[in-house]
Amino acid sequence: QVQLVESGGGLVQAGDSLRLSCTASGRTFSISGMGWFRQALGEEREFVAAITWSGGSTGYADSVKGRFTISRDNAKNMMYLQMNSLKPEDTAVYYCAASGAHGLGYVPNEYNYWGQGTQVNVSS
Repeated sequence: QVQLVESGGGLVQAGDSLRLSCTASGRTFSISGMGWFRQALGEEREFVAAITWSGGSTGYADSVKGRFTISRDNAKNMMYLQMNSLKPEDTAVYYCAASGAHGLGYVPNEYNYWGQGTQVNVSS
């Protein structure tokens, strides 16, 4: 099993920056890739960004490309999402996810493990 814990959410104003963190523990050697998803109230969970466990490859949703950066710290078993130029439409619960089979997963069912989520609110 892999346990994931997110942190770093909060309330910010449009244009501000925020960094989310995800700490992985347990059988981390089984992870092939990790990702961030988000779910706004009343909406389906959507892909935000993904990164291979080695950190060599990344992928982004078009809506965040150029504003968000995903990264990993292998030594600390941590993943980050640096979010710049935040917009009100970025408001959502952000989830960290890990996959045992996919290096870059773009849909939720490609991930085996999920964190509990952290709320991000962006005011206009």
